[in-house]
Order: sequence, then C-alpha cells, then structure tokens
Amino acid sequence: MWIETTIALKFLRQGLIQTALILVGIAVGVAVIVFVTTLITGLQSNIIGRTLGTQSHIRVEPPEEINRLAPHPQGTQVLLLEDKRAQRLRSINNWIQVRDTLDTLAEVTAVSPVIAGPAFARRGDVRKSISLLGIDPPRYQKIIPVSEDIIAGQFRVGAGDAVIGKLLAMELGMQVGNKLRLESGDGRAAIVTVAGIFELGVRELDLRYVYVDLKQAQSMLDLSGGITLIDLTVRDLFAADAVAERIGRLTGLKVESWMQTNAQLVNALRSQTLSTSMISFFVALSVAFGIASVLAISVTQRTREIGILRAMGIRRQQLLRVFLVQGGLLGFAGSAIGALAGAGLVWVFNTFGPKLFYIPLSLALIPMTMAAATVTGVLAAMVPAWRASRLNPVEAIRYV
Repeated sequence: MWIETTIALKFLRQGLIQTALILVGIAVGVAVIVFVTTLITGLQSNIIGRTLGTQSHIRVEPPEEINRLAPHPQGTQVLLLEDKRAQRLRSINNWIQVRDTLDTLAEVTAVSPVIAGPAFARRGDVRKSISLLGIDPPRYQKIIPVSEDIIAGQFRVGAGDAVIGKLLAMELGMQVGNKLRLESGDGRAAIVTVAGIFELGVRELDLRYVYVDLKQAQSMLDLSGGITLIDLTVRDLFAADAVAERIGRLTGLKVESWMQTNAQLVNALRSQTLSTSMISFFVALSVAFGIASVLAISVTQRTREIGILRAMGIRRQQLLRVFLVQGGLLGFAGSAIGALAGAGLVWVFNTFGPKLFYIPLSLALIPMTMAAATVTGVLAAMVPAWRASRLNPVEAIRYV
C-alpha cells in the first residue's frame, strides 16, 4: 500500500484547491452532524430529566376493581351494567412481600412504598385541596430527591412533621415551624408542623403535595398498615415498558411505566431522534457526492498520468486502491477537522449560549463520526476508482 498511498498523496497535493474545498465541505458536514446530534441528545436528556425528576419510572398499583355478575338461574335474562366501577382507595395486598420481591430484580435500582390520597389542608378559614403522600423517606429519596429542592427548613417527615410545596405555603401563608391542620373526607384530622418547604418546579406538585410519614398517612386515609402504590426506578429508562410488563406478570398488579404515562413525550423524543438521523444521513450523502465528484474530476484531469502509470507497470488493482486511498484520506482528514469544529461549537454553546440546558459531548461520538466519514469517503471513491482502473493505457497517454 506504500506505492498507492504515495501516489494518492501526490494527486491530492497537485489539486490543492480542489482538495481544500472538499476538505472544507466534509468538515462542515461532520461539524453539523456532531453539533446537531449532541444538541438533540442534550435536549432529550434535559426533557427526560425534568419530567422524571418529579415522578418514578414505574408505578405499581392494586388491580382495578371490575363489575362482577352475581350467580343467576339458568335461562334467566340479566341486565348488564356498562358503566365502569368507581375505584376506591385500596391497599396493595401483601405489599411488604411485593416490595421485597421487587428489591431483588436486577433491572430495578430503587423501590419505595407510598400511600397517596386526597385530603384538605386548613389554616384558619382557608381550606385547600391537597394530595397527601405518606412515604418512607430513605427509600423515597432514591426515587425523587426532594431534599435537593428544599428552599426553607429541611426535609423531615415523621413525629408530626410534614413537608409542603412552595405554592401551597404561599396560599396558606405558612412558614417553617407553623402548624398545619390536615383533614380527610371522612372527618379524620391531624395537626402537623411544617418542617420544610420544597419547590419541584411543577405548579401542580408545588401546590398540592404534602409529605408525611407512612403511619400518619395510613391513619389519615384509614388504611392501617397499607399502601396504595409502589414507586420504582430502573437502570435503563427506555426499557421501562419491558420491565413493567415483567413486573405485571410477576405480581398480578396494575403496573404502568413512565413511557405509558408520558406517551406524547415519548413520541416527541422518537420524532426528534428520527429527525436527527435524517439530517445526518442527508449530510453524509452530500459529503459522499462531493468526494465522488472531486475524484471523478481528478480522474478526467489525470487521464494521461494514469495512462503513464499503467504503462510503467501499475496494475489495475493498485490504481483502484490509489483512488480508494484518496477517498479514505479525504474522509478522515475532513472528519478530523469537522469533529474539532463540532466540539468547538458545543463548547461555545455551553459557554456563551442561552444557558437553557447543558449539552454533554459524548466521547464516543467523535470516533464514530470520523469512522463513518472515512468509510463514506472510501465508498464514494469506488466509482471514480473503478473508472480509472478501466482506462486503456495507450488511449489514456494520447488523451489531450
């Protein structure tokens, strides 16, 4: 390959302006691919992080109650109720065994039992509808790190302490240390101390959520010893559907993943990924046509030189490899310059951009893009290379 490489480099140096232009074209294409791919990936990570920062990956709940027909004599007509049965607040049967089973699954990283139900928060004459959540703090923190969003006080539940959202605190005029009366629909009530105020950044949650310990919520919602759901996180976000299906078969409970809950978001992410792939494909296609056109012109311009090389004993396979090496060198050199330019664009965006979100540059993206561009260059050179290798040396030497 030494002879082929030497000839290829000489041809590239002789057509310096053409070489420079195609290198710039390849570099621009690769820079666009690197920057756009990184930008979309960062945007998706930011959206997913914001969405899943306030919810679990998988939620396990009791199975839905359904209407059942009472036994009736054979041959009698039965009037069926088509309305769906109203779902009352129920506990998961044998939830401790279910929790322990879920803890053993390799795909699951955190399991947290939760009791959640409607209640009211009252201060003086002001009464607000809330969502009361009873949690096991160490386990729940692995699902949603509420302590990181505390803006006043501290994340402390239990022994009569509660943590409430910022908007709820504003509407009730509450501060850390104030007493808050919690009431359920059936007349149960409790007085708790506001130990902390959080801001999750989601209006509905900051206005409704009140965290207490499991026992306090069980007492308020009349579910002694029970829980209403189990929250989980998994290692692979986009495998949540498969893990949820497996848990459903294993437990017989109602299981829902974040991908089902946020179906529109998942569709949007898939559309973004498809758009990125299409952009990368068409940019790579334009790069390939650019390399092919430059090498095709090179074959035409160097017809006599090719004929002389053939007359001197260069075989067809060697001449074929000369132009393939040119394509590979153009693809590699252009992609190296483009990868550096793309990384520079990412740095500029993170440093001087609008600061909406940070886009991390994947270290694997640059070598993958360079390898793809090099292969594209070799493939693009195949037609001009084949044409050059087919030239008749006598006719090529006579070419003017």
